Amino acid sequence: MFSIEKWKNGEKWTNWAGNVISYPSEMYLPHSIEEVSMIVKHARESAKTIRVTGAAHSFSAVAMPEHIAISLHNMRGLIAVNEEKQEATLWAGTYLYEIGPMLAKHGFALINMGDIQEQTIAGAVSTGTHGTGVTLGSLSSAVMSWGFVDGTGTYQEHRRGLDDLSEALHVALGMLGILVKVTIKVMPLYGLHYVGARDTLANGLTGFAEDIQQHRHVEWFYFPGSETIQVKRMNVVAPVYQSEWNKKIENLKLQIVENGAFFAMSELCKWKPALSGAMSKIAAANVVESEKIGISYEIYPSPRSVKFQESEYAIPLSQFEACLEEIHATFKKGVFNVHFPLECRTTAGEAGFLSPTQGRESAFIAFHMYKGMSEEPYFKWVHTLMQKYEGRPHWGKQHHLTAQKVYELYPEIEKFLNIRHQYDPDHVFFTGYLKKLFLL
Repeated sequence: MFSIEKWKNGEKWTNWAGNVISYPSEMYLPHSIEEVSMIVKHARESAKTIRVTGAAHSFSAVAMPEHIAISLHNMRGLIAVNEEKQEATLWAGTYLYEIGPMLAKHGFALINMGDIQEQTIAGAVSTGTHGTGVTLGSLSSAVMSWGFVDGTGTYQEHRRGLDDLSEALHVALGMLGILVKVTIKVMPLYGLHYVGARDTLANGLTGFAEDIQQHRHVEWFYFPGSETIQVKRMNVVAPVYQSEWNKKIENLKLQIVENGAFFAMSELCKWKPALSGAMSKIAAANVVESEKIGISYEIYPSPRSVKFQESEYAIPLSQFEACLEEIHATFKKGVFNVHFPLECRTTAGEAGFLSPTQGRESAFIAFHMYKGMSEEPYFKWVHTLMQKYEGRPHWGKQHHLTAQKVYELYPEIEKFLNIRHQYDPDHVFFTGYLKKLFLL
């Protein structure tokens, strides 16, 4: 992950996975909206582009700075809580792992979270970061108001409504401006009852539709080529904190598995890729059934210490079973050397112009490859397969989108680009990477 200290010393910028590297010519750590505005005006006058780097947790080049890099690390914290409306306003540089304890002090919590909490709230809502739950949207869907500095250096505030600007801001990839404040919908503080179980793929597919309706959160891990899946289910309970002892034990277990056994497996697979199938089956056979209860922000996230590359697609929920059966058939043939499990989640449909779940309940399937192993043939196959199932990629993950494909997948793209031009007429936020995606 990009280091603030290294940044100050003028070292290279790189994302968490290490596959995107940049050498920005200017780097800023603003403390205020006024400072952000001044930086944007400077960029506009000097014909330079800006990227806000966030926590550098995107696997794509969406946050890669060309000329000017900005970190909102000094613009963090809870600004206000509106108890009547159940809304919280945060500085956009606030990291997700900071938000839970801040809100808990006021008796509130985020409606949903993913299993990684290192991102900034700005990066998460700008790219459509999501958790799981067929009745729940992405973090972007919780945004009630955006405060951003546009491409002219002007501060703008917009309250969500049934209007085109709201749908453009919903998932904007930082193309309309620099998000500096965000107001999100929250809910009263709650706990989660987590149950992790082992099941067969056949049973899982048979009961999938019913399972995701019966539980608030359902998440699968499919082990390539194995007949076993790990199923994680979570449901809301009264708020109760885990004891410090239980947290230490849980963290120790996760670190032993994550940093120890799975890291060793991964290194073996990198050394000899042909072992991947066997390692996947060993991992599946050792899935541990577990149960725990804690405050929501204690239960949602999991540590991710073993580095990887990732590609993730949203497909129509109705096609999940057929898609996974085809994936399983391919892995059974031993076509790819993959030992990382596939992560499967669900979300409600959204209306945002660039939302991968636009207009449909969706299943997200995430594909991983251990860092240092060749992911390109695998991810190319994923891209081809996902086209068959009308898949739209997560913007923060690796993908093979072209501008032509973006226009096919997103029917409101012209509306989005017209609004983008209104707020950034001189292309301050429009890097070469984004131009390749959005200009035919």
